Order: sequence, then structure tokens, then C-alpha cells
Amino acid sequence: MKKIIIENIKILFFALIIALFIRSFFFQPFFIPSSSMEPGLLIGDRLFVSKYSYGYSRHSLPFSPKIYNKRIFEKTPMRGDVIVFKTPADNRTDYIKRLIGLPGDVIQIINKDLYLNDIKIKKEKIETSSNINCGNEILEADFFEETLLNGKKYVAVYRKDGSMINSDKFTVPKDHYFFMGDNRDCSKDSRFLSSVGYVNFNNLVGKAQFIFFSNDKKKGSFFEFWNWNKSIRIQRFFKKIL
Repeated sequence: MKKIIIENIKILFFALIIALFIRSFFFQPFFIPSSSMEPGLLIGDRLFVSKYSYGYSRHSLPFSPKIYNKRIFEKTPMRGDVIVFKTPADNRTDYIKRLIGLPGDVIQIINKDLYLNDIKIKKEKIETSSNINCGNEILEADFFEETLLNGKKYVAVYRKDGSMINSDKFTVPKDHYFFMGDNRDCSKDSRFLSSVGYVNFNNLVGKAQFIFFSNDKKKGSFFEFWNWNKSIRIQRFFKKIL
């Protein structure tokens, strides 16, 4: 009996080591808690983030141990990537946003139009007067397909009576990046310098790849199996993140 217990402990130990290895160097699951990246990412989406996409820093490891202050096997992120990063405010909280500005870029919003290095980003309206979530509110908004300078396309949302019609001009420092949520008027991101601001390269955790599970808590908890036909969004399973 004692031998069986010891063998089971060994199996559990090695399983834990393997799980930590995969989580640290390959893929890590994340949960979407807010509406800041709607319509692409919904509250209740669970997704996998590739840890190898931009190389590794201390934030690649559990609890972000202060054992190394640089990045190894580094790769340059691309504009438009959806990235999980540790917010500079505490180097602990995970945020997920879209990369808009690279080091040296100048970003500004003028009359709801995004400008990158004084070039107006192409924006084509695809839906008018639809609703979008913002916290506990449902707001009327316009949906646009934006195309960044590298050709990356995505859907961005601007509320009809949006508060972010115009912004300051932001110049991204060396080794830092500028992020924005696709739900432009309902996102705390790099536009808020005191709480998020410019994100250091070492704070990047990984690139969002695909959704593996999605549950709408407004229609029922995952544990309420009798509501699964309403709450589980099967159509979002294994959806690639653009």
C-alpha cells in the first residue's frame, strides 16, 4: 500500500512539473473578464496564449520571479497582435489588448479617427447603431474595420456619444509598446498613462492565439448544466484570434 501511495505521489509530481513547463514555455490559458476587447473577445472567453512568440522574460514564469531582467530569444511583436502583458502599474495584473504602436511611433485619436505617425488609419464602417457591452451598461455604437499600416485588419467599436473622440498625442519610448482595446470607449489601456501607459517589452507575456472555451455567465454558470444549451457558446470554440 505504501509503495502504491509513493508511486502516485511521483506521478502527480511529474505531472505538475510537465504542466508548469508547458505553461511557462509554450501555452498558458487566460480568461476574459471585461468587455474592453469586444466584439473580438467576449466576457467568458477562455483562450490560449503562446509564450514563445516574443521570447521569454521573468513574466513568462509563474509569479514573475526577479531572477532575470532582460528577454531571451526575443522576437519583435507586430502591429495588430493581440497580446497579454503585465500592466506597468504593478507588474502583476494581466491585461489583454491590441498592439497599436511600436517604439518611436506617434499615436493620436482625432475626431474618432486613429492616426499613426501622422497617417490616418483606414477605417470602413461595417455596422451602424448596434449595441456593445461596457461594464454593466449596453451602449449604442458604430462598428468599423480598421487597417493598420502593415495591413492588419480588425474590428474596432466607437460608441455613438463616445468620450474618447479626441486624445493627446502619444510618442512611444524606446523598448516600449502602445496598446488599445478594440472597444475604444470602454478600455483602460495605454491612453491612460497613470494606470497603464507605455508597456515595456519585458512585460509582454505572450500572443493570444485561439479561444478554446466560452461561457456566457449572464445566461448561466458553467456548473448549471441544465443551462448549457443557453450559456455555452460552442460556435466560439477553437476560434482563431485576429
